[in-house]
Amino acid sequence: MAVQLSTLQTSFSVAVALPSSKSESNRVLLIDALCKHQTQQNCQLQNLSAARDTQTMQRLLATADTTLDVIDAGTTMRFLTAFCAITNRKATLTGTARMCERPIALLVEALQALGATINYEQKQGFPPIEIVGFLQKQAAISIRGDVSSQYISALLMVAPLLPDGLRLTLTGEVHSRPYIEMTITLMQQFGVEVQWQDQTLYVAPQIYKPTTYWVESDWSAASYWYAIAALATDCNIFLEGLKPQSLQGDSVVVEIGEYFGVKSEFKTNGVQLSKMQPKSLPSATLDWSHCPDLAQTFAVLAAATGKELYLTGLQSLRIKETDRIAALQNELQNFGIQAVVKQENTLYIAPQNLQKPLQPVQTYKDHRMAMAFAPLALCLPITIANEEVVEKSYPHFWKDLEKIMKILNFEC
Repeated sequence: MAVQLSTLQTSFSVAVALPSSKSESNRVLLIDALCKHQTQQNCQLQNLSAARDTQTMQRLLATADTTLDVIDAGTTMRFLTAFCAITNRKATLTGTARMCERPIALLVEALQALGATINYEQKQGFPPIEIVGFLQKQAAISIRGDVSSQYISALLMVAPLLPDGLRLTLTGEVHSRPYIEMTITLMQQFGVEVQWQDQTLYVAPQIYKPTTYWVESDWSAASYWYAIAALATDCNIFLEGLKPQSLQGDSVVVEIGEYFGVKSEFKTNGVQLSKMQPKSLPSATLDWSHCPDLAQTFAVLAAATGKELYLTGLQSLRIKETDRIAALQNELQNFGIQAVVKQENTLYIAPQNLQKPLQPVQTYKDHRMAMAFAPLALCLPITIANEEVVEKSYPHFWKDLEKIMKILNFEC
């Protein structure tokens, strides 16, 4: 199905109950499983995400099946690979065709260096993989810091179960640092200490403590409402369940939003968005190395507002649900916007005029493509194909959007 979006007004007041953080939910679910493995006691987890990725994580942690199909959930694939290896759970991990094209070699090699026996069932370096067993043979390993923080988070969370602990050295630049910091803070919430000095992290053998934890709303989901606020002529948008001292790196959207004329004011149970005079960017460059999930939203917003913008730090976008850089170029072209790759990991958008699209926005089975382009309906009517992709992270996105837009569903 496709959705046709249009707005009758660009001035509105609305309250939105955002989905819970998928990043926090999947981490605490893994910690809960590790805690139960050590103590036979569960944690009390509240406000878990209803996103498909989190439901997949819950289902696979609870099943006794030996084949674990993560569908398209990258975090679930990485976290379960480490979990099954360290807990000696024999299993085969697989997923969609796209998931089996997403590399996992760095994580597998790190686990193998620690003592895991893991086999590739088809293509070397990619799922599906077979977890055979584990016997720790060393405690000090290294891994690149610029590919996927999920590899690092997976290794850190299982590290307390290692008989000799883990000394993990990150080589090169460290990207998505806030996600690593989130993992460490959550581990501390459940009684485990992590030492981080320079490029080395150390986790001694420890026991997770059963804990009650409430999951915050999702700042990645909030970013689409920041784009909506930026494109509105006037607005009052209350986003529920967000807090100023967030563990989520995507909370940087508060600062980025100011460059696009969005003011954030924190209230008791959320944040209020309204219009303000846009701040000037120190340069026309924004680095997404530590918050790559925001890049699509603001690439589209820059195009819609006629801003010149260099988007740097896009390394991980090539290996997401789709090649997000290529997908952005394709779909912005549909609106008459040329987005040019400068070097390998920089996308340049020059000031240009948005044009009526020639065809529906294609989503490439990527939830963030659908939601990043949806705010453009405040500028001109648009159609977005495969509306169901939002189930991955924000299942009620279209229902929330109906509060301010006219939405029609039709076959496409």
